[in-house]
Amino acid sequence: MSTQIVLYIIIALLVGVAVAYFQYFFKVKKTPKHHVLLFVLRTLSIFFLLLLLINPLIKIQETTDIKPKLSVLVDNSLSTSFFKEEKKVGDLFNQFKNSNKLSDKFDIDFFSFGGDVKAIDSLTFNETHTNIHKAVKSINNLHKDESGAIILISDGNQTIGEDYAYVNSKKSVYPLVIGDTTKYEDIKIAQLNVNKYSYINNKFPVEALIQYDGNKSINTVYSIYKSGKKVFSKTLNLSKENNSVTVTANLSSNKEGVHYYSATISKLSAEKNIKNNSKVFSVEVIDEQAKVLILTSILHPDLGAFTKAIESNKQRSVTVSTVTKFKGSFDEYQFVIAYQPNIYFKPFFNERKSNFLVVTGTKSDWNFINTLELGISKSSINQSEDYNSSYNSNYLTFIQNNIGFNDFPPLKDKFGAVTAKDHQSLLYQKLKGFTTEEPLLATFEKGEQKFGVLFGEGIWKWRAASYLKETSFQEFDAFIGNLVQFLSSNKKRKRLDVKIENFYLANQTIDVSALYLDNNFKFDSRASIQIAIENINTKEQKIFPFSLSNNSFRVEVDGLVPGDYSYQISVESQSIKKSGRFKVADFQIEEQFTNSNKEKLKELASKSNGNLFYWNQQNNLIEQLADDKKYFIVQKSIEKERGLIHWKWLLFVIVGLLTLEWFLRKYYGKI
Repeated sequence: MSTQIVLYIIIALLVGVAVAYFQYFFKVKKTPKHHVLLFVLRTLSIFFLLLLLINPLIKIQETTDIKPKLSVLVDNSLSTSFFKEEKKVGDLFNQFKNSNKLSDKFDIDFFSFGGDVKAIDSLTFNETHTNIHKAVKSINNLHKDESGAIILISDGNQTIGEDYAYVNSKKSVYPLVIGDTTKYEDIKIAQLNVNKYSYINNKFPVEALIQYDGNKSINTVYSIYKSGKKVFSKTLNLSKENNSVTVTANLSSNKEGVHYYSATISKLSAEKNIKNNSKVFSVEVIDEQAKVLILTSILHPDLGAFTKAIESNKQRSVTVSTVTKFKGSFDEYQFVIAYQPNIYFKPFFNERKSNFLVVTGTKSDWNFINTLELGISKSSINQSEDYNSSYNSNYLTFIQNNIGFNDFPPLKDKFGAVTAKDHQSLLYQKLKGFTTEEPLLATFEKGEQKFGVLFGEGIWKWRAASYLKETSFQEFDAFIGNLVQFLSSNKKRKRLDVKIENFYLANQTIDVSALYLDNNFKFDSRASIQIAIENINTKEQKIFPFSLSNNSFRVEVDGLVPGDYSYQISVESQSIKKSGRFKVADFQIEEQFTNSNKEKLKELASKSNGNLFYWNQQNNLIEQLADDKKYFIVQKSIEKERGLIHWKWLLFVIVGLLTLEWFLRKYYGKI
């Protein structure tokens, strides 16, 4: 307690004495004996009242024990149930939870993990992915300033994420291996590469990576089936030394529509797991041929990027011409790219009948573009700016996945605010790290004509960045192909547009989006939309309502068993409907393993200064952690300020003293 507080207490006592003296002794000629008692009562009541206002504090030292953190990570993925290890994992969890040796030494937290990490509530073993790297890293970030260890109960088979053997863990990891550690002879289709789209009367490649795990030489047959009919077959010779092979099949696309195929590798005589011997895939065959004109005012690397991307589809041919040297008719082309327009583009925009894409940049003449009545304008200045891209997941005009747009290099355009009417933005402008509502890539539909605008030059850098990420141009070229396919199509815009895939994996969430427009082709948020899904084989039907999400309608469907499904999306009180089919494949990535990956878990333990244990060595693990001297309880002294008085009791005493004084004064006739 400080000297100042002591001084306040003394003053409070003197004030109490002075007030009581003034009332009971000052100028009193004859002092009755009971005045002494009243004097004491009044002095104490005033002193305690002032003491209550002063509220003196005293500093005390408290010692607390801080235990090291022990985080128990439990694999909650489907592979645990596939190996039939649910009871074993549950018993291990309960044993760690009820261990007095561990609880006496550690502050224990329990987490389950699959694709993400969660504080454990119950174990369901239904996670469709395993990310051990993320689980270990999350615990390190959660308790980064605290000492401790991690117990990892897992089979070690990771399906997504970075290689967990190289995770930078400051906490020692003690893997407890579950599952079958015995190695069995196995052959599998490790990877299947195929384009989602093909074009009629073309051939499309199907590339399969076949891997063999065994010690002897084998012969096996790789086949591809369509509607139960074999369309490709090849005999393979594999051995311990030659344990992988890539097989490419070129299949014909003779009929428009969605076609489903299954790729299989024949079973080995001693093979335990045949779930990884087959994979299902789909290809949508499109009837399309197009001539594309790139009309430009300057020479730029973007021209080559557009040409390469568009001509990756053999059904399309590209002609590049400067606007001043172009001879011919624009009617010869189904699609035109107007690159960095200026006043010389006036004949094209006056005659435009074909659909087109406008690409602006530092050499564009915005004064000219603003006069074209395209529904776009820009109040630009003669200064350039870099614009990064931000993907709009609610874009529904055509299906386009995010191929890493947010990480692509910036595009360059003249600085200024963009005004656009009646458009849909696939990409937004991101300026200095902040996403704006101004479009970077937008599409427009006016009557039967469609066009798009890309606000920036430098898309050749996107193609290069995509190649560095994917080691191929396929993703970027498919993006340009989707854009050209939509803009060059003369199909009239529908009031109900739906975003749904043709093919899903079992236990994968089916995310369906819909865009509904009123009679004026404006987004109508008042609509009530539902999807009816029917299993074609069992005729079982389920109906799910859409919910409003930003400027679209969205529904997520879970729990569909593998099979073929038809769907119909309808708008209440409207005759507008959209129907189609999709397939749910019987494929679980968590069921593609034949045994536990103890080697990878051992590597993780070694690099984090931990030790590997098997499921029946849990007692050894508990003993090691309990006896390990690098984990110790730390005593920490904490200085706290605590009130010297309890205000409730002191208030009660003050009321009691004043009440007693009142009764005595009443008794002696002072009132």
